[in-house]
Amino acid sequence: MKKLTTSAKLGKFLGRFFTYFYMIVLSIVIIYPLLITASSAFKAGNLTAFSLDLNSQWTLLNFQRLFEETDYLSWYKNTLIVASTTMVAQVFLITLAGYAYSRYNFIGRKKSLLFFLIVQMVPTMAALTAFFVMAILLGAINKFWFLSLIYIGGGIPMNTWLMKGYFDTVPYDLDESANLDGAGHFRIFWQIVLPLVKPMIAVQALWAFMGPFGDYLLAKFLLRDQKMYTVAAGLQTLISDARNQKVALFAAGAILIAVPISILFFLLQKNFVTGLVKGGTKG
Repeated sequence: MKKLTTSAKLGKFLGRFFTYFYMIVLSIVIIYPLLITASSAFKAGNLTAFSLDLNSQWTLLNFQRLFEETDYLSWYKNTLIVASTTMVAQVFLITLAGYAYSRYNFIGRKKSLLFFLIVQMVPTMAALTAFFVMAILLGAINKFWFLSLIYIGGGIPMNTWLMKGYFDTVPYDLDESANLDGAGHFRIFWQIVLPLVKPMIAVQALWAFMGPFGDYLLAKFLLRDQKMYTVAAGLQTLISDARNQKVALFAAGAILIAVPISILFFLLQKNFVTGLVKGGTKG
């Protein structure tokens, strides 16, 4: 019995040790690049490489130069337009799709869900050539609506599965009770079920909004006018010339990307944990 107690204590100790060790390593991996970026953004002088030097003189001049010497404000506005459009449209579509797949039986239901999984296995970037040809045929080069459509379409398959999984956690008895009271399909959806899935809607909204801010390749491929770039594509131009890299301006622009995402995160943060956990439990 004593040996079993000692073994249990040792196992508990090792479990805690590796858990904290993993958390410390993960924190370093996340925080270190952020410190380098912040240090480079507020550092005085022209930088040729990213560096972590917290003892150097700090200044806001890099942010002033970013607005005066580049088209950063245009890139920022473009990204907000694309991100907001993508977020609203994608959340609307996957919410309706997730509800339909969760609550109704219709022809092709299982096969279309399987099709969503198969489509998700093919990365969006594998279709770059097809997207470019489509953009030329539709006259959609440098058009935000076409870029938004690709982001929306790329997010529908897997997010529909997640949304369906969350709708499945809402008891169907609520629908039946409301139906007995005379409520129609839309009223059941809007007043009974939808308020209960707000956590997952918040999660989906954040994911959809963040996507255009972090995507470089697709935006660079379809937006050819520099003033039409999103921030990811625009910032790349600041460090693309090996002889004239504007590292400080790049870092300053990267820091500012976090502002709208952080605002949206703090507005929705109370819903995130439950949305992520419950959405993956059923499918």
